[in-house]
Amino acid sequence: MIRRDFALDYTQSGLVVSAFTLAYGIGQLPAGWLADRIARRVMITVGISGVAAAGLLVGLSQTYMMLIVFLVLMGLAGGGYHPAAPPLIMTSVEPRNRGRALGFHVIGGSASYFLSPLMAAAIATAWGWRGSFIALGAPTILFGIVFYVLLAQLMGERKTVSATTGTHEEALPKPRRLRRLAAFMILSTSTGAVIFSTVAFIPLFSVDQLGVSEQTAAAFVSLIYSAGLWAGPLGGYLSDRLGRVPVILVVCFICGPVIYLLSRTPSLLGFGALLLIVGMIIYIRMPVSEAYIVGRTSERNRSTILGIYYFAVMEGGGVLTPVMGYLIDRLGFYPSFTIAGASLVALTLVCSIWLWGTHD
Repeated sequence: MIRRDFALDYTQSGLVVSAFTLAYGIGQLPAGWLADRIARRVMITVGISGVAAAGLLVGLSQTYMMLIVFLVLMGLAGGGYHPAAPPLIMTSVEPRNRGRALGFHVIGGSASYFLSPLMAAAIATAWGWRGSFIALGAPTILFGIVFYVLLAQLMGERKTVSATTGTHEEALPKPRRLRRLAAFMILSTSTGAVIFSTVAFIPLFSVDQLGVSEQTAAAFVSLIYSAGLWAGPLGGYLSDRLGRVPVILVVCFICGPVIYLLSRTPSLLGFGALLLIVGMIIYIRMPVSEAYIVGRTSERNRSTILGIYYFAVMEGGGVLTPVMGYLIDRLGFYPSFTIAGASLVALTLVCSIWLWGTHD
């Protein structure tokens, strides 16, 4: 709907997504550093209410450039949440259940991703796409404030148990541990970036290549994120039992072929099944990656390292999305999805050399 209103091509459409994503990634760096030094619930509140306030401005934008500017503002505000939340969770549960706890945390975000496209499409049908941003942004500002108060009360009633459940760092030489952490982060962030740049064009692919309505395209997006309702806890549980590294390698090896097959599946049923697998990969990867990174960093630097991690994911996705749009403009969907899938398989093979054979 935004594309039609502003008469955008695929590259410009990709920039609409990237404006938020690039700013969101940049916002992770200072937010992670601040979360290690001030109350993490403050950064969480900025990440909720700040995004919602910027969403109101997006709904009021009348030109393409205004839209881009307000999406950048939204991204910068959103950087406060993710570096702050996982460390807060990790210090509140026992080590054997950390992956599962982070998996349950994913349910909230995936539920909103699942519901928002459906709600936004319904609202936009009546009030236009601007109405969607305004109608969803206003109550979220209030929610962020209420959540801040509730979180402060909960933290006052129950102290974190970091002293008794402190992270046990690997008994490996530091250079080797850092190499493995770097390889893990490169693999996870690259997979996230490629998935993001692909998913960004699923609505346009659905409308332009499969011939479905805009409302059906929104439902396809919701299908992807519905996987988070079960895949996040499943991924966390498996990583607690089998180890973070084996789980992340399996989902990353699956991801490349799935992206390739997205442009080769003739039926809507098969396309929907592949989208569900994409969602499964997204939400298994998230808690497993967070648990591994937090488990390999010290308490004083956890949010900072997570900020770097999310910065890489978002910036990678923000850079790759217009690149994907450019490839689609020049080559079409099929070759572009093939290039993305093949690149991801090659990267997974390289990173597995450093990670394979390790339990955690």
